[in-house]
Amino acid sequence: MRRLLLIIICAHLLVTAGRAQGWPSEYDGVMLQAFYWDGYDDAQWTALEQQADRLSGTFDLVWLPQSGNCGGKSMGYDDLYWLSNYNSSFGTEAQLRSLISTYKAKGIKTIADVVINHRRNVSNWVDFPKETYKGVTYEMKSTDICADDEAKDWAKKNGYKLSSNNDTGEGWDGMRDLDHKSENVQTIVKAYLDFLKNDLGYAGFRYDMVKGYGAQFIGQYNSAAQPEFSVGECWDSSNTIKNWIEGTSMDGIIESAAFDFQFRYTVRNAMNNGDYRYLGLQNDGNWPLVSANFEQGQYRRYAVTFVENHDTERRPNAEQDPLKKDTLAANAFMLAMPGTPCVFMKHWQAYPAEIKAMVAARKAAGVNSESSYETVSSAKKHFATKIKTASADRLLVVVGDVAAYEAANPLQQWVKVLSGYHYAYYFPATMDMVYVDLPSGTYEGRQHATLTAVTTAADAQIVYTTDGTTPTVDSPAVDSGTSLMLPFGTTTLTVGLLVRGEVSGVVSRTYTVIEREEDIVITIPSFCEVGEDETCAFFEAPTSWDKTVMCWAWDTQNYTGGKWPGQACMRLGNADNGRAVWKWTYTGTLTTIPTNIIFSNNGSPQTDNLSFVNGGYYTMDGLKGVVPVGVPTPEKCATPTITYADGKLLLQCATEGAECVWTLRSMTVSSGRGSSVTVAPQYLMSVYATADGYTDSETATALLVWGDADVEGDNVIRMGGSASDGDVNGDGQVGIGDIVAITNIMAGK
Repeated sequence: MRRLLLIIICAHLLVTAGRAQGWPSEYDGVMLQAFYWDGYDDAQWTALEQQADRLSGTFDLVWLPQSGNCGGKSMGYDDLYWLSNYNSSFGTEAQLRSLISTYKAKGIKTIADVVINHRRNVSNWVDFPKETYKGVTYEMKSTDICADDEAKDWAKKNGYKLSSNNDTGEGWDGMRDLDHKSENVQTIVKAYLDFLKNDLGYAGFRYDMVKGYGAQFIGQYNSAAQPEFSVGECWDSSNTIKNWIEGTSMDGIIESAAFDFQFRYTVRNAMNNGDYRYLGLQNDGNWPLVSANFEQGQYRRYAVTFVENHDTERRPNAEQDPLKKDTLAANAFMLAMPGTPCVFMKHWQAYPAEIKAMVAARKAAGVNSESSYETVSSAKKHFATKIKTASADRLLVVVGDVAAYEAANPLQQWVKVLSGYHYAYYFPATMDMVYVDLPSGTYEGRQHATLTAVTTAADAQIVYTTDGTTPTVDSPAVDSGTSLMLPFGTTTLTVGLLVRGEVSGVVSRTYTVIEREEDIVITIPSFCEVGEDETCAFFEAPTSWDKTVMCWAWDTQNYTGGKWPGQACMRLGNADNGRAVWKWTYTGTLTTIPTNIIFSNNGSPQTDNLSFVNGGYYTMDGLKGVVPVGVPTPEKCATPTITYADGKLLLQCATEGAECVWTLRSMTVSSGRGSSVTVAPQYLMSVYATADGYTDSETATALLVWGDADVEGDNVIRMGGSASDGDVNGDGQVGIGDIVAITNIMAGK
């Protein structure tokens, strides 16, 4: 019996050890709410899946909208199908499964929005869909609706019976309130959660409107489903939220976290009033769950903080209760504080680079859900908080007028690593590391990474590599604060702290930088030419295009063969920015020119429909310039001839009006043996012709020799019989005067 009891206890411990107990302890992840009210386009499963690379590394959890079919266009809070129809306003079931799978592969876990307080009916006030899961058919009945639901009069009048149990929480007249005391409701909810977690692949649940039914039921459902994460929307005071959290307990184990609404309100108060002191004050008598003033901070683990959500945001048709300014400062404060931060989609869309950097700084500092904090300055213009993990200073956040705070407070022990409008983050100088302000990830357009030495060593430098190798003392070295421009493509930047000949604190970042059209400098290369009467266009292709560029040109007729993707272009070379330049030339018999043109990467991707301009120079962005019709290349002058006859040296060119330009260089050769000296006068003549409207001719050469010089060749011209004949001017020597004499010979004198 004692052995059996021990086995049961051990089994229980193994089960509870593998559970998150409502929310993981010391959790260092960050969540994204991936939708906003009526944001159907941005929250499409396909659109969210395309963002997987950008979200990965920043967000560990992504909260998706309720994903079941609701019988029409809906944000999901009038839920209808739980087990059978997942073709919703956000996409198909196949697209949802693909999204969850892709996120999981990228290290992102998904949180399902679970609406079980109420449920929509099929055709009247009391009927629900019949659904089958794992071979079992489930159907809620009218008796699963709370006795005090607003449907009671209609049900009685039409012969239907409701449950005998009243609602265990607050009522809502929008739909049927479910009786969670009903065994049938409990069975179906448990099957629903099993489907979400074990079939679709969700990692956890966000429970909607949990004040509508008893907290104990969340405990029962989570105990059965075993989600990694669970958070409830208990929109109330901190004491009510605390009681709800405790109310989810099963066997003394808390089964769910909750949103920290009072944290949100203190941030709203500070930002909207332009008074940062509110960050350290109560909201209507409520300290936030993460506050040290609330139960000594023991509920931080279960606090999911946020500064905006789909219920508080400003909407076109309702004022709601939105943040009105200082969105960046609000997020900077939240992302520095304990609890698990949840970033709102609209804020992420507005400030992706800034929020990504904030999250990276939080993670580098080691802040987690159970970190502690200390307010070090509270003033109307600024607020400063120091966050600690394991009793060690890890991060200082200042929001508001950062310059005013820095002027009034010594910061020798802190190093600023990140800053923006109304916020700054600082690390302790004792961390002895290099901070890279640009997190790993995929980016569009030119990117720079600023390197900061976080150290007490005044002479520290930063060494780095960009090929993934570990930097050494011989690697390129820069000072703290240096900004490096990243090349397009994928780069692994590895940095280290160089102090007194030793490298330490090595960290790596991997970036994929995608070029944008607006980042490319467009200069039409000189090799782009348009001939007279030529119909043509040029295209500078993106570096990602790896196939032959095809052209499709048309008006009422087609100029490129009539079969997509059209006619192959000719690659001319590379522009100064490194991108390939292609040319399309029309070679058919049509005498008109097209009105439209498309270029494609052998079919896909392609440009938009572009207006054709003859000689146009195009990119993906459209027309960037026009190559003028070139002036025909001038004809060359004929190469001149050099001849000697009748005592005259003649230079002649067949091109009419050409003038010959010549040079003459003495090449006299002397040799001898004993008392015998032989002099062989030689002159090298070079001649080219020039004329208006022509380019200069090729150069003609001739070797002028006298006497019996042993010289042979097609361009040798013999000027006389003996060597002495080389003394052309008769002064007894061969020299410059003879060249003058030869000139006279050429002139016929």
